[in-house]
Amino acid sequence: MHPKTESHNVPIIKAERGFRAWWMLLRPHTLTAAFVPVIVGTLLALQVGPIHIGLFLTMLTASLLIQTATNLFNEYFDYKRGLDTEESVGIGGAIVRNGFKPQTVLNLAITCIVVSILLGIYICLQSSWWLALVGSICMAVGYLYTGGPYPIAYTPFGELASGLFMGVVIILISFFIQTGYLTSTAFIHSIPIAITIGAIMLANNIRDLDGDKENGRKTLAILLGRQNAIRFLAIMFIVSYCLIFIMIIFDYSTWWSILAFLSIPKAIQAVKRFVGKKKPIEMMPAMKATSQTNTLLGFLLAAGLLISTIISQ
Repeated sequence: MHPKTESHNVPIIKAERGFRAWWMLLRPHTLTAAFVPVIVGTLLALQVGPIHIGLFLTMLTASLLIQTATNLFNEYFDYKRGLDTEESVGIGGAIVRNGFKPQTVLNLAITCIVVSILLGIYICLQSSWWLALVGSICMAVGYLYTGGPYPIAYTPFGELASGLFMGVVIILISFFIQTGYLTSTAFIHSIPIAITIGAIMLANNIRDLDGDKENGRKTLAILLGRQNAIRFLAIMFIVSYCLIFIMIIFDYSTWWSILAFLSIPKAIQAVKRFVGKKKPIEMMPAMKATSQTNTLLGFLLAAGLLISTIISQ
């Protein structure tokens, strides 16, 4: 979910200074995709018994740090590959635009990883050391997303990797550390969240399609073509809401989960704002709406789980 460089003539994004520059470097708009799964997984655990607040807060912090590290690695490697310029569209390009030293960005990313490892050790001590393996894989994927010789983000598998590790894996870990086991209910609840996280990546790639093609990337949006990619984005949203309805019908989730349907207008807005747009800067509102859809769906689904738990007690 990282903005990439375009070679089109676009308005120059002004440089930022001070706190706002640092805030933009962390790409805060992506962080909801890190803490929403933790909240959903924890609330699913709350339905079967009391939760450990310390573990919840530790998992939440570790998840945010891994996502932040991923964003910083994205920033660093896009710069090293010469993909970011002062005209880059979106929040990316902070190194060239805001004067950050590349080594500072890399060091901050490594610091986030180190702290998340320490938090992970605490989580393992409280649950299972098998999570050390899972956590290591998650951190490796965060690095390899744009790092290494074959960055995942430049392939057709960026959406799948984002959804799988930020959606499914985080929800299952959040549930497991509270309960000590996994259930099909937790897995099924993770799928709509994972799909909408993948949708954020797809929206990013639709915006960056022309520039990515010029740079030799093979993203899913490039393989599908712009119009088909927009249609596929719509299908991803439809599947997400259909899955929530199926969960309710087959008693995998409470009827309060229907609150998630209140985010449908935002999903429709996201798709419509892509239609007929060709310039990256014109598609920024569609990207924002896609990210908001993931956030709203996740929070509303979590709210439904919380309400049903309170009522049943």
